[in-house]
Amino acid sequence: MRTTSLTQGQFDSMLMWLDPDRDAAATKYEAIRRRLTMIFEARGCAEAEDLADETINRVANRLGALGEYRGEPARYFYGVANKVHLEYIRRRPSTLARTEPEAMVSNEFEQRFDCLDRCLGKLSPKNRELILKYYAQQKRGKVEARRVLAEQLGIQAKALRIRAQRIRVSLQNCVSECLKQEDSLGS
Repeated sequence: MRTTSLTQGQFDSMLMWLDPDRDAAATKYEAIRRRLTMIFEARGCAEAEDLADETINRVANRLGALGEYRGEPARYFYGVANKVHLEYIRRRPSTLARTEPEAMVSNEFEQRFDCLDRCLGKLSPKNRELILKYYAQQKRGKVEARRVLAEQLGIQAKALRIRAQRIRVSLQNCVSECLKQEDSLGS
């Protein structure tokens, strides 16, 4: 990740761009940063807060080049976040391959799988079924499968995404705790 620095002047300019009222701008800034962090966490990024800060820094550094940007500033941040995420994905596999022997990766994968299996078992049957169906398909099939699932549940697609995201976050937290326990037992 290329880390860009941010001067106080750039930060002040960004706040002014968000809203002329400094208090309102600060509120918007915090909401955008929180949302960026959540986006990166939902995408499984280990460095979610760092990636959110990188996104904010890049936007602040480009403010002069934006000219007369029309639209909600938050959307611009989210667009930059997508680019930052793509960079993160591109560098992640090569870093992992160089730093960890294959046996360790395989063992870690097995631990994660076992923890995920245990955590799935802790979910209510309804939530377990929902999350398994939500992620059962790939590529084009998942759009149709998720539409059907939403219809079966009698909810809109957006509500389904929110439910799945909440279940996924609880699973991620559970798996993280499980892996910490595994590490402490193995140490």
